[in-house]
Amino acid sequence: MSRSSLEGTATPAMTLREAAVEAAARLSGDSYLRADARRDAEHLLLHALGITRAQFLANPARPLETKEESLFRQSIDRRLKHEPIQYITGLQEFYGLTFRVTPAVLIPRPETELLVEAVLARFKAHTGPLRIADIGTGSGAIAIALARHLPHAEITALDLSPQALAVAESNAREHSLAHRIRFVESDLLAQPITHHQGFDAIVSNPPYVALTDLPELHPQVRDYEPAMALFAGATGLDVYRRLIPQAHEVLRPGGLLALEIGHHQRESIAALLAAWSAVTFLNDLQQIPRVTLAEK
Repeated sequence: MSRSSLEGTATPAMTLREAAVEAAARLSGDSYLRADARRDAEHLLLHALGITRAQFLANPARPLETKEESLFRQSIDRRLKHEPIQYITGLQEFYGLTFRVTPAVLIPRPETELLVEAVLARFKAHTGPLRIADIGTGSGAIAIALARHLPHAEITALDLSPQALAVAESNAREHSLAHRIRFVESDLLAQPITHHQGFDAIVSNPPYVALTDLPELHPQVRDYEPAMALFAGATGLDVYRRLIPQAHEVLRPGGLLALEIGHHQRESIAALLAAWSAVTFLNDLQQIPRVTLAEK
């Protein structure tokens, strides 16, 4: 294959290595993208060509076909507009599983795996039936990860967005767990979903970004991810103020409330949980309080 230069003369087709280097240089010109330019360029190249990293490393001198080069350039153009890689590829890894993501759902973050780990640790020795509700399920990442590792659990996944629920249901089918998860359109716990025995756990990664923080957000978050899944009023606490008392109503005695929280929210969340028992906070890898656990 060959490509034409500006002078009209035929030039050799770009190789995989050359394409990755050129794309990384383009991404490096953007201050928001510079730090991950090389990684992002390679990731998008592998996606556009449908190859693995091992295949890329084994044959970096392979020339790109015209269609491959076009697809790759389109992906880089989208990234230069700060569109998240996950929306370009349509995929994101979470807790060892691959999830389909669209602009209708928040992109699952590694930090949220701490929330999943905390719930699994709580119930790892539990042998009887479990009733767990995931509030604001989005892509279904939390609900599906819990269902995969807690085979006795009955999961109810709720979200206000029907588009998000469609993505979550698709992911559940992909992982052969749709029969274990009930999907409900609901504004938090507004729908009457209470089991007659109560839930054993309420789990949520709710919106917790303060509206005042909007100008400081990375453009890929601010301009692309759903605002409904990000923002919770002036202080970021509006959803917690509604969800915590609702969770208290539907949990069984001794039931677990597990929440992801934002930066600098520990003291405010502790105050909202003043009537609860065994309130604890777990730090993420940056030693920031990221998860709070409480018992009814």
